[in-house]
Amino acid sequence: MDKQHSYKLTFISLVFLLIAVWIFNISFGSVSIPFQEIFSTILGGEPTKGAWETIILNYRVPKSITAILVGSGLSISGLLMQTLFRNPLAGPFVLGISSGASLGVAMLLLGTSLFSGFTFFLDSSFGMAIAASFGSFLVMTAVMIVANRIRNTMSILIIGLMFGSITSAIISVLAYFSGPEQLQKFIFWGFGSLGNLSWNELSIFALIYFIGISLLGFILKPLNSLLLGENYAKSMGINIKLVRNVILITTSILTGVITAFSGPIAFVGLAVPHIARLIFNSSNHKILLPASAILGAILMLLADTIAQLPTSEFTLPINAITSLFGAPIVIWLLIRKKAIYL
Repeated sequence: MDKQHSYKLTFISLVFLLIAVWIFNISFGSVSIPFQEIFSTILGGEPTKGAWETIILNYRVPKSITAILVGSGLSISGLLMQTLFRNPLAGPFVLGISSGASLGVAMLLLGTSLFSGFTFFLDSSFGMAIAASFGSFLVMTAVMIVANRIRNTMSILIIGLMFGSITSAIISVLAYFSGPEQLQKFIFWGFGSLGNLSWNELSIFALIYFIGISLLGFILKPLNSLLLGENYAKSMGINIKLVRNVILITTSILTGVITAFSGPIAFVGLAVPHIARLIFNSSNHKILLPASAILGAILMLLADTIAQLPTSEFTLPINAITSLFGAPIVIWLLIRKKAIYL
């Protein structure tokens, strides 16, 4: 009971921290807005200046919600991959899904001479999201076909990495024959971004995100058994093939939609599950899944707040911030705990 009580207190603390960081995130930006005006606008009031309402409701709030979805989705995906492969270095991008999304965007931005008939997508607000989704779907389909023919889980990991290498090679060829303007657009997309979504785009993002999350209900119980090996899980009567397929589909949906709408964002999915394990000192997925989701959301909100350079008109690449500030946290926690486990 003491341990359960400790978990509840930790979760309550994390939820309050998430709310505080969310408010903190909305409060900062290139335009200085008084806190009371922000709070009043969120609660439905009218701010002193009409422009402030537009900035808060059409830019800052959607961006902060995007950060929560991205951070929690990548963290859950990373936890699932580490559990499936029983590898602490596994992350949400090991299956090549992110590389597939990058390939789709590369074909759109860098392959305009080869795919000139599809350049109208560039003028669409959903253009890059559709291209990234198509690329990630192709890789996901290929991985699922291979996964159903191979029993060895580690072989799937290697094949996923190979798919990533193939797509990277194709992107390199496209980049070699592209002009500087197309290359610049692709590089900026690769930096990752949380602030480019309208409410309509965010609604689609959230819908697909929750479809992916809802699949976890089918595999919540078997996840702990996988940590002890596939043979043990089979002896418990668990359908390994079904569980593995659901994990792969869930991770592919979450990683694909996040990369499609926000670009490839590194580090979060790899590091946050370890932070959750170190804080809660548990390998129980009923604890780790919500803990990873909350911690991932907090980390992304903090990273976005730092990336905004408060009171400055410049915004740093979110990818750089997640690694620069996240990696030292993991190193410090590991030094304190002196061990890491699955």
